[in-house]
Order: sequence, then structure tokens, then C-alpha cells
Amino acid sequence: MITGKIRKDIQSGYSGGSTDMFIPKLLLGKKIYAYDVNSLYPYVMSNFDFPIGDPVYIEGDITNSWIEDNLFGFFYCKITTPENIKHPILQTHIKTKDGFRTVSPLGNWEGWYFSEELKNALNFGYKFEISKGYLFERKNIFKDYIEILYNLRISYDKNHPMNYIAKILMNSLYGRFGMKDDFASIHIIKKEEYLDFEYLYKGDILDFIDFENYYLLRTLHEDLDSELDNQEIHNISISIAAAVTAYARIHMSKFKNNPNFPNLYYSDTDSTYFDGPLPDYLINPTELGKLKLEGIYDQALFLAPKVYALKNNNEAIIKIKGLSKEAINNNNITIDNLALLLKKDYKLSFNQNKWFKNISKANINILEQIYTLQVTDSKRELIYSKEGKLTGTKPILLQ
Repeated sequence: MITGKIRKDIQSGYSGGSTDMFIPKLLLGKKIYAYDVNSLYPYVMSNFDFPIGDPVYIEGDITNSWIEDNLFGFFYCKITTPENIKHPILQTHIKTKDGFRTVSPLGNWEGWYFSEELKNALNFGYKFEISKGYLFERKNIFKDYIEILYNLRISYDKNHPMNYIAKILMNSLYGRFGMKDDFASIHIIKKEEYLDFEYLYKGDILDFIDFENYYLLRTLHEDLDSELDNQEIHNISISIAAAVTAYARIHMSKFKNNPNFPNLYYSDTDSTYFDGPLPDYLINPTELGKLKLEGIYDQALFLAPKVYALKNNNEAIIKIKGLSKEAINNNNITIDNLALLLKKDYKLSFNQNKWFKNISKANINILEQIYTLQVTDSKRELIYSKEGKLTGTKPILLQ
């Protein structure tokens, strides 16, 4: 279990999959080849070492020795990117006009990173100045777990419940280690008891709801009356969760910036979209970590992370983050009307029903809501033609 300042430091560098739009519209005469990695998170959990044991804090400039000494853990460093890398591979959190965003920029910044992701970035021309860190022991701790579940999954048809159960158990385990160690509990007390309760546990009360003669209280600890509060074991380790997502980004970096590959239009946590086929040695629909070809499309539009449209003679796929499939169908959204968003500052508005819960009133309201869609530059800078049409993107530059 990792707690206190160590958890906060590692947590500050913890991020998920890299999702970016590079080229918005399919080039003339090309087709999109959509690939998914076969069980990305289970693959990295099965094949790599993870941080275990008690962390050891180190301080001082180890820039020239960490590779030679094969140090394993999390380091705070100054990062300098190569000047012209097309698809940057290291992420950081920045504040934008739309709030905090996770971006893969160019330039210089500082932050906490997993040692193995830094080592991988060296191959792409990144440079680092390391000033401190936490060293861990290393061990492959998930291999047997993943092998059992993966063999269980492939022994059942894709539509069988056991296939889905095994898939969820493999994919969701890492996130359990990344949970914050501040579990709350619920207490229902009479109103006349509240002042005594508040006097004893004021610092632990997070919020409350008024229920006539009672209060429903949410408190920081699971059992305020227990003498074992400080001995709770939640089986949480942010270092393991951060290592899983870092290894996943390392694996996905293999499909970026390769001059021998076709043009990369879009990438998600475990998927890539190219305008041509990738080499056969990368493809195997049943082997962990290999790619599977999900489809070939004659039309494609990529507007933003989690916002894209694909079409061929057999199917049309529309994905819009925050808009349900039902709303997409009800608004008759197609690849053609989404293409209007390639025009600078153009917006589209759609109607959808949203569910809003109110715990104090014990009800759920279904209300109609306007959803406005517009291309934004919150993760990469947008490139427009002289006619005001979106033609591409480039990395954000940090100084």
C-alpha cells in the first residue's frame, strides 16, 4: 500500500491512454484500416515487471547513471522533447481554457514518470534531467492470473457471459490499485444526536443530507467507532496502476512515428487508424498484444478524441463522447453532416435525454438537454487551410 506524499507524487504523474486526432479527413484515394490491440492491459500485466516492496527515496542528479544502474521506479525530471517528433509519446497534465487536459506536447516541462516509460522515450529522442525519485523492487506478479483468465475467455464464444466476465476481470484489475485511499462510509443518525456526533468527528464529516428527523452523513472513515481505523488494508498501490498504464503507452508507441508505416490519423488507448495496412507480423487476432483488424473503411472523419465517424458499404460507425447511441440515431447524425464541423468555428447542436438523480428527493428526472459539438484545440493545435477548412493538427508547444 502506497500512502501519503509518495502516493501523491506518483498520482500526479498517473495518466491513462493516449487519445489524439492527427488527420481529420481521409486523403483522396485512401482507405482507413482500423486496428485494435488484443487485450492491451492484460498483455502488459502478463509480460512485465511491476513495482513491489517498500519504496526507497533518492535525491540528487542521477541523470548519467540511472540507465547504467537499471534503476526501477518513479522519477521526477525535467523533460526536453525532440523538436520535430510528429506524434509525441510522453503525456502531462496542463490547464487550458476548457479545464485540465492530458496532452502529449513538445517543448519542456517537469513531472513524475515511470522509469520504463522514460527509457522507452530515449529511443525517440527525448532527454531528461532527473532530480529525485522512488526506487522499487521489481517482479512479474500478474502472469498466472492473466493466463488463467485469458484461457477461460477464449474457451467461450464472444457472446457467452463467461467470455465477458473474464474480459472484465482482466481489464479492470489495474484500476483497483489506482483508487484513492480515502473510502467514505454512510451513517444515519437522529437529528438530536448530530451535535454530539459533530463534536467528536467534525474533521471526518464530508457532507450530509436532511431526511426529516434524520441526517444521512458521509464520513471519511469506514467505521468511526472502530479502534482499527488506522489498520485498514485496502489493497491499493498507485505505483502498480501507474506502471500498467505506462507500459500500455509504451506498447502503443511502437505504432507511432514509424516512417515505414502508412499515415496515422487517430489513436486511442488501444486502437490505431491508418490509411493503409500494417505489416503481417504485427497482426494476430488471438495473441495478447498483437493487433486485430477491426475493419476497412472508404470514408472516415476524425474530429476530436472520442469523436469520429467511419463508413463502408456494410456499416456506418458514429462515435461521439457524451452522446448516446440512441441520441445519435434520433438526431439522424451522419458522417456527412459531421463533416460540416471541418469548417472553422462551426457548431452543431443535438437534443438528447439525460438522467439526473436527486438523492435528497429520492427521485430521477429525465430531462431534454442540448448537446453542442465543435472542434476544439484542447489537446493539439488545429491547422486550417486558407479557406478555413480543418486539414490537420500539431502538438502543443510548452516552454
